[in-house]
Amino acid sequence: MDTLTSIKVFRQVVESGSFVSAADRLDLSPAMVSKHVMQVEKRLGVRLLNRNSRTLSLTEPGRVYFERCKTILDDLEETELELGSLGTAPRGTLRITCPSWFASQRVADMLAQFRSRFPEIVIDISFEDRTVDLVDEGYDLGMRVARNSGSLGGGLIARPLCPISFVLAASREYLKRRGIPKSPDDLAHHDSMAVANIGSWTLNGPDGQVEVPVRAVQRYRSAVGLAHAVAAGVGLAPLPTLYFDDPVFKSVLVPVLTDYPLREATIYLVYASRKYVPLKLRAFIDFIVEHVSRLPSIKVPEVVRAAKGPDPHREREPLAH
Repeated sequence: MDTLTSIKVFRQVVESGSFVSAADRLDLSPAMVSKHVMQVEKRLGVRLLNRNSRTLSLTEPGRVYFERCKTILDDLEETELELGSLGTAPRGTLRITCPSWFASQRVADMLAQFRSRFPEIVIDISFEDRTVDLVDEGYDLGMRVARNSGSLGGGLIARPLCPISFVLAASREYLKRRGIPKSPDDLAHHDSMAVANIGSWTLNGPDGQVEVPVRAVQRYRSAVGLAHAVAAGVGLAPLPTLYFDDPVFKSVLVPVLTDYPLREATIYLVYASRKYVPLKLRAFIDFIVEHVSRLPSIKVPEVVRAAKGPDPHREREPLAH
């Protein structure tokens, strides 16, 4: 029997938890899977697995051998991918996960440009507001927002992409109907919305941080759903500043209390720590870094500056446009 094949079969048995499951995944018979494992044990002269009709577990030598084999097989796979990509165009399916509020026209335009440059790479992107296990769920790349890379978890490469700010936002219609808050204390008289079970907002003002209780009239499990609710005039909510440059929201959303931003964070590109980065992933990372570096900064709408003035009549004029 081929030694490398037997090693791969042994690894699959351990990861599947049974000979039958490994046989199904490898398209082999359970008897053949058993022969491969026995061949490895015979060649090494040690028992690797404790097995009976109900359970399967690694012996101590088996645990050591499994960890070493897993590393060797992963390195071999990465090396083959790296060598196979030399001199060829990037290709294959690239699975990406990112927060729901990345589902914007700007991101769609960026992916369209990427498609034009790399037509043989298929983007499979998921917009969801949860922390995805990249390795267990088979993702190549994650785009995450955090205050620092230390909060992203270990075992991952985290490349900072660009800073991102969050401010309180409302619709023009809501501000005409309910008025413009001038200070954090005014928020007690306004309807608010929040993501999940957040109970307060920490605003960073000129004199330090201010903790503001959230009087939530609606709660959302999706950040993009929250943005649409703000645009519909339901109430106030914190949103990333990039929404004010999105064609869908640009003429609708208005940032308020801009002297009291919520927080500064960074968008990171996150991927599994590997010696050899697949060509399709490297192409995407290089592209997005180049693309973001050429983007103009997002400007705060003029209506906010008008809203800070002392004359209440001048405050309302821009909102009527």
